[in-house]
Amino acid sequence: MTRISKIDIELAQDGDAKALESLVRGIQDRVHKLALRMLADPNAAQDATQEILIRIVTKLSTFRGDSSFETWTYRVATNYLLTARKIIANDPGLSFQMFADDLLSGIADEQIAAPEEHVMLNELRLKCTMAMLLCLDREHRAAYVLGDVLEFEHGAAADVLDITPGTYRKRLSRARARVQDFTAKTCGLASPAAPCSCRKRLPAAMAVGRIGSSPSSDLSDMPRFAEIQALASQTQTDLVAAKLQRATGPLRSPKDYAADVLKLVEPPG
Repeated sequence: MTRISKIDIELAQDGDAKALESLVRGIQDRVHKLALRMLADPNAAQDATQEILIRIVTKLSTFRGDSSFETWTYRVATNYLLTARKIIANDPGLSFQMFADDLLSGIADEQIAAPEEHVMLNELRLKCTMAMLLCLDREHRAAYVLGDVLEFEHGAAADVLDITPGTYRKRLSRARARVQDFTAKTCGLASPAAPCSCRKRLPAAMAVGRIGSSPSSDLSDMPRFAEIQALASQTQTDLVAAKLQRATGPLRSPKDYAADVLKLVEPPG
């Protein structure tokens, strides 16, 4: 998150349009990344990002500095992602078994597997990595995204979720164990003996339209697929899942929300 000074926040709270626009622009990438990792759907993440930014602007007068502005921003964002009716209604209700069955139903043999270094392998890896977390319920997903993906300290993550540090540690531990177990058993990047690999899965993903002929996202800042393979092979088994979840690049917001958000809300004051 771009560092936002206390003076900038106070100016924005007083209705300074330039300061408010700068504030929104300073937080939008982080809000979008959180929304995308929680929802695993680019379109839904864009909608959620705008709704969250509107909430932040309209609630800005309530920020008193009791916590850092970053923590407060993530608290508003996470609360929306956990409680908004639209989010709850569209939650796919996946389980790890359902996801594994879906992956393994479309595994090609070596003769028709996709070639190495194909740009679409990275898009497939990204989508699979994000979809995997949909198998966690929203509360455990939020704990995992904050702790193992965004690498929040436990105390800060607990503050964001408004739970005790002890409760947060238990929630993160359960989520981490489930993600690690699934990754080790299923993902060929994590374990050579696992049944699924991006190369074997790509033909089926393309056939059903989950991966197009060109990437649906800007992957230019993402590590190359070969780099991810090397990273996984050199990482301790219990850390592979988290490393793969973090290897996404910045996942920047695809649009500048500042002007649009300010048109939709009255300046605070």
